[in-house]
Amino acid sequence: MHTPRIPLSTPPRPTDAAEFAMAFTSTPRGARLARLFVSHCLDSWGHPYDGDVNETMTLITAELCANAVRHGRVPGRDFHVRLAAEADGGRLRLEVSDTRTERRPAVATPTVPGSESESGRGLLLVAALADGWGVTDRRSGPGKTVWAVVTTASGDRPRTPAQALTPTAAPPRPAAGPSGTRVHRRT
Repeated sequence: MHTPRIPLSTPPRPTDAAEFAMAFTSTPRGARLARLFVSHCLDSWGHPYDGDVNETMTLITAELCANAVRHGRVPGRDFHVRLAAEADGGRLRLEVSDTRTERRPAVATPTVPGSESESGRGLLLVAALADGWGVTDRRSGPGKTVWAVVTTASGDRPRTPAQALTPTAAPPRPAAGPSGTRVHRRT
């Protein structure tokens, strides 16, 4: 019997369960490459580069990967990125894992840094743009995984980071997740 093969140039349809996973060097270049690969992957899954879903997930990827490089770096170890779409295409889950166990981000409503501060806005953006996010132990060894979920059909998600940070945007609400992990969900 002959099993038909799908040519490699044919991207998966958004209705198929799809996944992208890759390890990147714990450098700014690795974080940039992860962001570009996720954006390209989303485009191939039917979320165009200039679409809300692609822009939102690309920004979340950039923030989580920058945090993995800056705060989760262990010399000689890579960070891992996993992007998965549910079978119905309704939700996307991004996971960024690093090997540092002792520097876990606090899963609480992020505080707004001072106007003169040069950092501290990454998780604030993630909390504002994602439908949920949290931190779990890394599945394949030491470290942690910071994850974010975005609903692809959500019409009430802020369209830009500036809109996400306006006072009218609802702050995330902490909730208990599976296995006692703490998560944030937008109201």
